[in-house]
Amino acid sequence: MNFSRDDFNWMEQALKLAAHAAAEGEVPVGAVLVRDGTMLGSGGNNPISINDPTAHAEINAIRQAAEKVTNYRLGGTLYVTLEPCLMCMGAIIHSRIERLVFGAHDPKTGAAESVYQIGADKRLNHTLNIQGGLLEERCSRLLKDFFKERRQD
Repeated sequence: MNFSRDDFNWMEQALKLAAHAAAEGEVPVGAVLVRDGTMLGSGGNNPISINDPTAHAEINAIRQAAEKVTNYRLGGTLYVTLEPCLMCMGAIIHSRIERLVFGAHDPKTGAAESVYQIGADKRLNHTLNIQGGLLEERCSRLLKDFFKERRQD
């Protein structure tokens, strides 16, 4: 995969958000939505703390971006530390995000490449460019360490 310096920088921001989510007791996933070099929205996972099963990092970033630009059609690139689930891929498609870059693959619920390939389905009204594996080891390690620690408690 060819990733740019900007891709690495934005994923670093997503990793910081994921680490913050972990510190709050949430599954460590972070997301940053960028268009034309500007961050439109960002978020970490927080479904536990706000009792909202839809409060995934991707959804939080998309909501923040839509509010900022006052439009649900967002475009741009979404950087996420973990491959999005079915719900998040639906939101990504509906918000017309052009490109998805994610870190760790999710062999159980990944809906971009691993289990499903939702973003590439030509039957949908929108498809997007998907690139997985950016800083995959670091993204994966954050998740593994989080769950390892939880199992020890």
